[in-house]
Amino acid sequence: MQSRNWIVLGIAIVVGLFAVYIANSYFSGAQEREERKAEELQMARIVVASQEIAFGNPLTDTNTRLVNWPASSVPSGAFTSLQEAANGRVALRPITPGEPILASKVSGANGRATLAANLPPNMRAVAIPVNNVAGVGGFVRPGDVVDVMVTRQIPGEGAQTTDRMTTVALENVLVLGTDQVADEKNTEPTVVQTVTLQTDLFGAQKLALAREVGTFTLALRNVEDQEVGATETVVLSDLGGAGYRIYGRNSSGGANAGSGPAQPVINITPAMLGGATQATRTASAPSRPRGPTMAIIRGTESESYEVER
Repeated sequence: MQSRNWIVLGIAIVVGLFAVYIANSYFSGAQEREERKAEELQMARIVVASQEIAFGNPLTDTNTRLVNWPASSVPSGAFTSLQEAANGRVALRPITPGEPILASKVSGANGRATLAANLPPNMRAVAIPVNNVAGVGGFVRPGDVVDVMVTRQIPGEGAQTTDRMTTVALENVLVLGTDQVADEKNTEPTVVQTVTLQTDLFGAQKLALAREVGTFTLALRNVEDQEVGATETVVLSDLGGAGYRIYGRNSSGGANAGSGPAQPVINITPAMLGGATQATRTASAPSRPRGPTMAIIRGTESESYEVER
């Protein structure tokens, strides 16, 4: 009886050792089998994200993995080992699960998430001031595309402060960040004070000069709309209402007299509304038939305006 127990125990030990050997062989050979399969199918092994990686998050063994990828279509800058992909790198932009980890999407070894690392060659990042209106009510977010408009005074010796014009300084410009946020996944509307744009050196110079002479307005555009072309400068006459006139303005207060010489008047012409620099004061001819008037009282002073029919 005792010998039978020893036999059963020995058989159990042998079977257990055999099972352990089989399991070890299976798992240790899994990597080799995957590599052989990749070679047979002309596949390459590259690193992809195994879960969503947010901007600035480090790459680790838990959020990356190796997968087979067609050797003929391996993306430029792909990593072929988990150790090489990690190595202290962080994501420079959001990476979705299954997306290849590319050198252009992550920092250098032992690096950190910097805006400069995201800039393509020969491009610059320029920050401009905006407000809740100029910034499209806070709906401009990193990754959007905008046109940049500048409103400034019309140049010339006779130009007045009210003589303004609006031009399109840059078209189809990528938004890199708003305030200190560069994460494209942050889509919540937020009123910001600065917007950082990506442009070439000449565009950066234009923005720097425009910042000194005028105010910015951003126009949000469809990211798929790549069309750029000739733009027009808008002046006051383009707003409409150029045919309106103001007659009979006087500085003495009260309504104009019903008889006798009329007070000097200001004739506002369409050309003046479109950017002309000064009004021409002329004395009217002897009194003409008067029409309805409108009195405007400011404090203790009253001014009367005749309404043109």
